[in-house]
Order: sequence, then C-alpha cells, then structure tokens
Amino acid sequence: MTSNREIHLASRPQGWPTDDNFRLVETDVPTPGPGQIVVRNQYMSVDPYMRGRMNDVKSYVAPFALDAPLDGGAIGEVVASEAAEIAVGATVLHGLGWREYALLDATAARPVDPGVAPATAYLSVLGMTGLTAYAGLLEVAAMKPGETVFVSAAAGAVGSLVGQIAKLKGAGRVVGSAGSPAKVERLLALGFDAAFDYHDGVREGLRAAAPDGVDVYFDNVGGDHLEAAISAMNLHGRAAICGMIAQYNATEAPAAPRNLALVIGKRLTLRGFLVNDHNDVRAAFVRDVAGWLRDGSLSYDETIVDGIENAPAAFLGLLRGDNLGKMLVKV
Repeated sequence: MTSNREIHLASRPQGWPTDDNFRLVETDVPTPGPGQIVVRNQYMSVDPYMRGRMNDVKSYVAPFALDAPLDGGAIGEVVASEAAEIAVGATVLHGLGWREYALLDATAARPVDPGVAPATAYLSVLGMTGLTAYAGLLEVAAMKPGETVFVSAAAGAVGSLVGQIAKLKGAGRVVGSAGSPAKVERLLALGFDAAFDYHDGVREGLRAAAPDGVDVYFDNVGGDHLEAAISAMNLHGRAAICGMIAQYNATEAPAAPRNLALVIGKRLTLRGFLVNDHNDVRAAFVRDVAGWLRDGSLSYDETIVDGIENAPAAFLGLLRGDNLGKMLVKV
C-alpha cells in the first residue's frame, strides 16, 4: 500500500474525447487526517454526464480540473480511518472514483452492506442510477397506470430500469429504442412490449411501436428522439428530460427538435430534472426496488471493464454505446 494510480484530465476534448485527453498518473497512497478515511476502490462508475464536466463551462456541477483526477461514483473498502464512525474494513459508497485509493472526509462516505446486495448494485440499480429511473418516471413524469411509456437509450443503465419499473407500476405499454438488434432483443426479454433499433429511423420505429401515441417519454438522448417523441405524444403528455447524449460531443447546434410548436397545442410538459432533487423519494425507492430484486421481478445488466488504466476506454465505450446496462470499471 505505497503506490496509487489515478486518471487525470490531460486536456479538454473538442467534440468526441480521445485517449489523449486522459493521463494515468502514479502518486503516493494518501494518509488520513482527523475525521478522514482512505478507501481502496473496488469499482467505479463512468456516466454520460461526465462528458459535460470535461468542458470548462458553467453548469449544475463544477467542471473537472485539468491535471487533476476526475471523480465520480465509487465503492470500496476502508483501509485506513481516523474517524470513529467508520471503521477499517467497512464497505463505503462515495464520489471519488477514477483512482485506486481515495482520501475523503468520513461524512462524504455512506457505509453499505455487501451482504445484502453485490457491491456493484450500489452503483447501479440500488444507487444513483436506480433512483434516477424511479424518480424521473414516477415523480417528474408522474406516470399513471395504463399509460404508454417511451424510453430512449433503453438498453442503458437508466433506461432499462425505467422500462421495467413502468411495467411494474402498471403502464399499459412500454416501448424503447436501442442501438443494435441484440439490444432490442434484450429489451423484449426484460418485458418491454416493443423495441426498435434507432438506426432504422426513430420516427418510423416509434410510430410502429406505439401506434396509439405516447403519454410519457423518458428522454436520455435528445435530438431526433425528442423530436419524434413530441410528434408521437398524446394530449397532456409528459417528458422527463434526463439526458441528451446525442449532443454531448457535438461541435454544432443540434438540428432537432424542429417541432416544438406542437408543445402548445398538445399541452405537453417537458421537464428537466437532477436526481439529487428527489432524495425525498429515496425510502420508497429502496423499499420498492429491494422488493423487486428479492422476488426476481426486476433485472439489471452490467458491463464491467477491468483495470483503472482502462477507465478512459470504458468511458469512450459508454459514449459509443458499447455497454449493456451499467458501465463499471473494476479498479
């Protein structure tokens, strides 16, 4: 326990990130001060929102600093502690990924029980990913039983859970878009009523999958998906805007949606949200999801890349859509 490897942001991407935007740096393992702990990370998360933090622009979260480690969700074992409330050997969830060893205040870590669920589940279905799906669908979009739900990027970590939760909460029909025939097949296996490959045309695929229109749209993509959803949405339809991955790497303004005037006549609600605004539903989320996992009615997929040195490759793969479910790095 003498050497620590970290992934630093070496330069800010212009358009699509490349390997050159990242640097593997070796440092000393940190020593905790009063009230602090050192965590040996076991798994870390890579997420689409991280692309926005690589730009030096004002946003809802501060940009990553150059020549410093990136950060994000991680889980690991406490290997040194100067905090009475968290002992050595505890498994904790925290926000300092992209490194092998993390030094943080004990108040910034949340102990979890790896005996209740696999460690990786706390970064996906039982973590921010699951809460995003649950709160976005039920609180932001206020889905009602019997409604038709459309989910974009539905084979991803959030989207695959949104579709399943919608069915478990009584949706009449759930449809999803994905980026390959294999992913379409996976969505059908997860219980989606219909799914289509967006490469074959989003508007055409959605029209065939939801011929009676859409009441709720969970948007992870933006662009042509949002345009198609607006055209397909029924009166008083609601869209929860979670992400717009279609334009994260764009260097020009997006061409779509070009039909926003329909929002007026259809009396649509398009509402953006951040998961941290919905901690008030965390107890209900944990209760419901834990129960669904126990009885086998909810499934989740993971794509795991091995080695901290491969974290940039995992992130680039995420942006390309290489993952099924949650993209994680085994540190």
